[in-house]
Amino acid sequence: MPAYRAVVFDFFGTLTRSVQRGPQHADIARSLGADPEAVRGVLDRTFRARACGRYGSAEATLRWVIDQAGGRPRPGAIRAAMPARVDALRADTQLRPDAVTALTEIRRRGVRTALISDCTHELPAFLPGLPVAPLLDAQIFSVELGICKPDPRIYRAACDALSVAPQDCLYVGDGGSHELTGAAAVGMTPVRLAARDLTNHLVFDADTNFAGRTVRSLTEVLTLLDRTPALV
Repeated sequence: MPAYRAVVFDFFGTLTRSVQRGPQHADIARSLGADPEAVRGVLDRTFRARACGRYGSAEATLRWVIDQAGGRPRPGAIRAAMPARVDALRADTQLRPDAVTALTEIRRRGVRTALISDCTHELPAFLPGLPVAPLLDAQIFSVELGICKPDPRIYRAACDALSVAPQDCLYVGDGGSHELTGAAAVGMTPVRLAARDLTNHLVFDADTNFAGRTVRSLTEVLTLLDRTPALV
């Protein structure tokens, strides 16, 4: 019998490969009368606030970002750019080659799965179209809850959705948002995914001092499921 009842995953950099902003983001900035580098700066320094939904809807948030960057969009341009914004985030996202097989095998063993992502409005918009979506028993998005990792409430939301205790969960993430120490603080067993491609990953508030279990691939997570929590 598996030692854990659930495995909770981060999304960007965990179920996906390394993420960097692609050229579509610059195209959107220019279409809205803003300098791409100025927009990049605003996006970088406000990620956490945007991921908590501080600036309102997706459209209101983009309008705020462009305004902060000094942009002068034409009437109606912000609304017209919304599909392009979703497409740009989707284009930045490449699932790991073993994401679907690992999730499938975890569920085959009778272990539940969940996602906790610090994200802006775009991920909930495009995740349903990804092949991992039906393999996740619960999906927790910071922008919908209004809280980000490592707030203990975001981990407990996943546990509540899965009807499991934190002590029954593995948490797997690349370490952004201090997510690993946050998972440990609520009683989960954290595991860092240290895949080679993450060297250039766009990450905020990295868990640099985490000294716990490390895996190199999602497939390696399967080897932890049959071990006792004390050994992990």
